Amino acid sequence: MDRLKGKVAIVTGGSQGIGRACAERMAQEGAAIALFDVADTAGQALAAKLANAGNQVRYWHVDVSDEGQVQKAIAAVVAQNGRLDVLVNNAGIAGASKPTHEITEAEWDRVQAINVKGVFFGLKHAIPAMRQAGGGSIINISSIYGIIGAPDVPPYHASKGALRAMTKTDALLYAADGIRVNSVHPGYIWTGMVEGVLRVQGDIAAARKAVDALHPLGHMGEPDDIAWAVVYLASDEAKFVTGAEFVIDGGYTAR
Repeated sequence: MDRLKGKVAIVTGGSQGIGRACAERMAQEGAAIALFDVADTAGQALAAKLANAGNQVRYWHVDVSDEGQVQKAIAAVVAQNGRLDVLVNNAGIAGASKPTHEITEAEWDRVQAINVKGVFFGLKHAIPAMRQAGGGSIINISSIYGIIGAPDVPPYHASKGALRAMTKTDALLYAADGIRVNSVHPGYIWTGMVEGVLRVQGDIAAARKAVDALHPLGHMGEPDDIAWAVVYLASDEAKFVTGAEFVIDGGYTAR
């Protein structure tokens, strides 16, 4: 229960899905949690729930595509807690699912602004605080589609590939500062985002069954499957792990 005791962690997109599970499990392991999101109702409700259970949690309204908001919120977290140890870059959107030649500039830019620039802003403003703390752990939530391809959602796939490369670059840049940078690559995880993508196909039950069958283990994952990997990477158990990519996909990419 104390794997993260004494650590201060930021989770972007922390109100729902994978981000919510990360916040819950990290709080369970003793971390003080700062939730960054634009889903205020869900974020405030989660913060209240975790705080009522005895955890140190606070919600901040942060649009990660706005550098000023990210900078201000990170500074506030450090001022409140005296340090920053962990950053989980989880906030992301799927974007338009249509062929590359039909994607508009606005559709492309919106995905990159959240999924890539949002991570860049988090890194940029968290790293000085982690240097002051003597080290830290940065965990970028990418995707299996940062490793392999698929004939859909081109802006999303491009953004997740960017995170994979950014992770390795920053792992090398900041290793001497004791800052570890790793990426997590989920397969299909049953979240609101995945449900929304599948609903477009019409019969959600049939669509879910078809996606389940793509995984050798026979089913999609759950948010906790990702959250426990994040707990490990945030903890001192992973003190010799940096520049790594953790693929958690039920065997999807093993084919």
